[in-house]
Amino acid sequence: MLIYLHGFNSDPASHKAQVLRRDMEARGLGAFFACPKLSYTPDEAIAAAEKEIARARSPITLVGSSLGGFYATYLAQQHGLRAVLLNPAVHPQQRLERYLGPQKNVFTGEEYELKPEHIEQWRVLDVPVKEPQRFILIVETGDEVLDYRLAVEKYAGAEQVVVAGGNHSLQSFPGHIPRILRFAGLADV
Repeated sequence: MLIYLHGFNSDPASHKAQVLRRDMEARGLGAFFACPKLSYTPDEAIAAAEKEIARARSPITLVGSSLGGFYATYLAQQHGLRAVLLNPAVHPQQRLERYLGPQKNVFTGEEYELKPEHIEQWRVLDVPVKEPQRFILIVETGDEVLDYRLAVEKYAGAEQVVVAGGNHSLQSFPGHIPRILRFAGLADV
């Protein structure tokens, strides 16, 4: 089972989530894909992901993009899961602190306020990587939002795919789907 965790101010309708869903459906694997809507509140986002984990078939592999990669790291370590991280956020409490105040989700139009307690929740969820062999890191060096080098450092020891160029949307994503499916044990399902 693949559970896709979308990023900050994103949604299950995001481009990568839909590309992965359509690819899996074309391979007859649509029943092995889930993508919960994650709240802007970190604790609620984790709760939604954990609810999906609880009802999913085993084995489970998380696929997390940007802030979803940060959540996937926490959840993989809490539940002994594997995770594929796509241009993941590293220490989001540091980067997102400058966005405190009114926000608007670009996919849903939902307006909300990013508060100091959200920064503290991310701080609590920021765990070190203890079993890097359970992760694949896929980053593009041209990511204009996050410094890919922070992820390369944090996930030292994990399988790493570093693509020259690209951007935060991970332009090379479709080409990585076969690797993701193999890692999840779904290539031969």
